[in-house]
Amino acid sequence: MSEANGAKPLDGAKPLDGVRVLDFTRVLAGPYCTAMLADLGADVIKIEGPKGDDYRHIGPFRDGESLLFQTVNRGKRSIALDLKDPKAVARVKALARSADMVVENFRPGVMARLGLGPNDLRAVNPRLVYVSVSGFGQTGPDVKRPAYDIIVQALSGLMHVTGEPDGPPTMIGEAVGDVAGGLFAAFGAMVALYDRERTGQGRHVDLALFDALVSMMPTAAARVLLAGDEPMRTGNRHALSAPFGTYRAADGHFALAVLNDRLFEAFAHVLGDEGLACDPRFASDALRRENEPALATLIEGWASDMTMDQVVERLGEAGIPAAPIRTAGEAWRSEQVVARGLTRAVEDSTLGAMLLPEQPVHFSGAARGGGRSAPRLNQHEAEILGDLDAGDA
Repeated sequence: MSEANGAKPLDGAKPLDGVRVLDFTRVLAGPYCTAMLADLGADVIKIEGPKGDDYRHIGPFRDGESLLFQTVNRGKRSIALDLKDPKAVARVKALARSADMVVENFRPGVMARLGLGPNDLRAVNPRLVYVSVSGFGQTGPDVKRPAYDIIVQALSGLMHVTGEPDGPPTMIGEAVGDVAGGLFAAFGAMVALYDRERTGQGRHVDLALFDALVSMMPTAAARVLLAGDEPMRTGNRHALSAPFGTYRAADGHFALAVLNDRLFEAFAHVLGDEGLACDPRFASDALRRENEPALATLIEGWASDMTMDQVVERLGEAGIPAAPIRTAGEAWRSEQVVARGLTRAVEDSTLGAMLLPEQPVHFSGAARGGGRSAPRLNQHEAEILGDLDAGDA
């Protein structure tokens, strides 16, 4: 691992340069975690079975390659090992001696049965940080329940509070449960890595997708745990504040966020109705939420002869948070994405030049971008085993 305590100068090096990660993850949550570590300079060795990660076989495809696999396995090296083979297990243990971290997302107990559980590998390397990502964690009554993103969204309560009030529960339009799990796994890995530098000992980090998604619902937590309430679906309106949601303009919808009395006074001025701020129906945030349908009628009447961009411009001039609702394509192609470096340009031997996502955190003095595309299955076997043999020499 790189020098600790800031001894290494900030010369464009990435924060995780010198950190080696053995990555046993597949599909989305675990690979999302390790892709972020690779973005930050970690040497992520992706250890796959003979058939490879399931995501290699999930579209969309181009020239026979999974583009979904590319997005969450960028910057890694690949070696294929049959973990049921004792020789492969011995190779993993040899790799673990010089590794800083293991990340795995098998069902609880699988790695231990293979002889590669946290106790097995930390016996080889006590400084090893061992991260287990699973649907429901290593303990609890649901430990054996199979988990996909939609299952975690359903059980967490998130799906129940998403959708129109008179409609069915709605799944979020992205695999937010998997992504939340990947984010919290990376967070736990970094905390444990920092702790190791103080104590000299690694830890076993246990992250459940269910736990991560429940923890990402603070509004629901406040209402359930503290107010004794049961949140229900409110569609495209905030559950507690108003006007705070999406409203119709002449050519589409815009998002609006008015969260306090000062903003509401400014909002009333933009609408040209100074008396609105004095209307007893709208005298507080709670009353505005209670009477939101009347507010919505006023807002959409005002916006009906303007485009989304005109509405947003008028509101923005008054300091009121508002935005047109973009497509995903418009967002990824936006000037802000370019300015913030949220993509990286890479060259791939099959796919050619392409843009891949980049982790979103900026670190002063550290370079962004660069790196390589996702590996072919077993692409780096000779390189990885060569490094291993050199270390034993």
